Amino acid sequence: MIDGVIIKKLARHLDDRGYVMEILRDDDEQFLGFGQVYVSACFPGVIKAWHCHEHQTDNFCVIRGNAKVGLYDDRPDSPTNGEAQAIVAGELNPLLIQIPPLVWHGFMPVGGEMAVVVNVPTRHYDRESPDELRRDLSDPDIPFTWRTEGG
Repeated sequence: MIDGVIIKKLARHLDDRGYVMEILRDDDEQFLGFGQVYVSACFPGVIKAWHCHEHQTDNFCVIRGNAKVGLYDDRPDSPTNGEAQAIVAGELNPLLIQIPPLVWHGFMPVGGEMAVVVNVPTRHYDRESPDELRRDLSDPDIPFTWRTEGG
């Protein structure tokens, strides 16, 4: 597990009308603040990666479909420097994934349908000065395989 990444298993409260699933509350241990809420969708066969933030913490929850979330840590002072991690989350495994600053991340749909992620970052997007760094999807320095097992 990459240092600073927090994974919270989410529970669906189901009855004959449907379900409710809390994602992040202001009294949760991992609540660090609120910047905005947005949705990011990814079509089958597309990979949205790699990016990270210098200051912002992301809180991902896959609310439609299922996704492989990729993480990579190249923070020089981190005990998990050089490590990559894959997490499969979504309708079949509801999770909140908290991604700290400077951890590279991205996601791709698994299972043949679009994946929809709700993100609750700790900062709002600043169009004049975006808190975002990017790397190429096929960066050879990142030891991560986007291809799924058997795919």
